[in-house]
Amino acid sequence: MSQTLSSLARLTLRQLRQIASDLGVPLYSRKSKETLVDEVALRQQKRGGDLKAIEAELNAPAVSTSDTRVVFLPRDPQWAYVFWEISEADRKVAQKEGASRLCLRLADVTGMEDGNAHPHTLQEVPVDSHSTEWYLPVPLCDRDYRVELGYRIGTTWMSLAFSSVARVPALHPSEQILDQFVPFSLDAAPAEPAAAAPVAPTESSNSGLHERLYQSATVHFRRRRVGSEEFQEGFDTSGDSAGLNDSGAGLWASGRNESGLGGVAPRQRSFWLVADAELIVYGATDPSARLTIGGEEVPLSTDGTFRIQVPFRDGEQMYAIEATASDREQKRNITLNFKRETPEDNSNPASEARAEWF
Repeated sequence: MSQTLSSLARLTLRQLRQIASDLGVPLYSRKSKETLVDEVALRQQKRGGDLKAIEAELNAPAVSTSDTRVVFLPRDPQWAYVFWEISEADRKVAQKEGASRLCLRLADVTGMEDGNAHPHTLQEVPVDSHSTEWYLPVPLCDRDYRVELGYRIGTTWMSLAFSSVARVPALHPSEQILDQFVPFSLDAAPAEPAAAAPVAPTESSNSGLHERLYQSATVHFRRRRVGSEEFQEGFDTSGDSAGLNDSGAGLWASGRNESGLGGVAPRQRSFWLVADAELIVYGATDPSARLTIGGEEVPLSTDGTFRIQVPFRDGEQMYAIEATASDREQKRNITLNFKRETPEDNSNPASEARAEWF
C-alpha cells in the first residue's frame, strides 16, 4: 500500500483528477492532492487488484499528443496559471538539438497587432522539464499578455507554441469616467410652440429636456424698441390682447396701478448668475510613450489613456499634442484649435449680488 501511495504522490494534480474521475470519486475537482491520493488508493484496494498491477496501471505511459499547445489563464491581477502539452515529435527534436531547459516567455501585447509585443517587456521563466503546469507572476495588471513555450538551447531559442492573448484584470476599479453626450440635429427646424396642459414634473421624467434647453439657447425673441425702453414681444394665437389696455401698455405697466399710486408695494431683491465652459482633451497612446501638450508633459494612465479638463475662455486656444516612443525614434502629433466668443455677459457671482428695486 505504501508503494502505491508513493507512486500516486509522484503524479500531478491533473493526472490524479483523471484517475479519480475514472474511479468515480465524488467531487474530485474540489479536493486537494493529499485527499485524492488517499481516496484513489482506497478505491483501488477495494477493487481487489494486485498492488503491482495497480502500480503498473497508474504508471502507464501517457497518451502521446499530436500537437504541442500552451494555455494562458489569468487567475487574479497578480498571478496567472499556465499549462501545456508537448508532442513526442517536438520532444525528440529538442533532445536532438541539445535542449538544456524548458522555459515560458511572458510578453505584453496590449494594443499590438500581427503578433508583436512591446519592447523590453519579455520575461523568460525556466520551468521543470517534466512539469505540465506553472504559476506565473504578472508584472502589471490591466494589460494583455501572451505566453510562448519553448526550449533554451545554449544562447538560442527553440519556440514550440504560443497561447492565446488574455487580459489580466485590474487591481482596482477604473477611475476613467466616460463622457455621455446628448445627440441632437441642427438640420431640423425648431417646432412651433403649442399650448399644452401643464404636467407635474417628476424626477425620472427628463425626456426632451436637453433638446428644450438647446432650443431655448438658440431661438431668440423678437425685440422692439420704444423710446429708450426695449420690450420682448410674445404671440398669442387666440387673437386677444392678453390683458393689454387700449394703449398697449398694460394695466400694470408702471408697476403700480393706472394712476401710478398703490396697488403693488415696491420690493427689493438680489439676483445673480454664473456660467462658464471647459474643454475636455482626451486620447490614448502607447503606455511607454512620452506625451506633451504645448510642450508640457502630461502623465499617462496604465493603459496609455489621458484626459485633461482645461478652461475655455474667450479668444483662440491652440493645443499641440505630441507623443514620442520610448526609443525616441517614432513620433505622432496633432494640433487642436478652438475659438470662443461671448457676445453678451450680464452675469455676476453670488458674492457680488446687490439688492435691486422692482
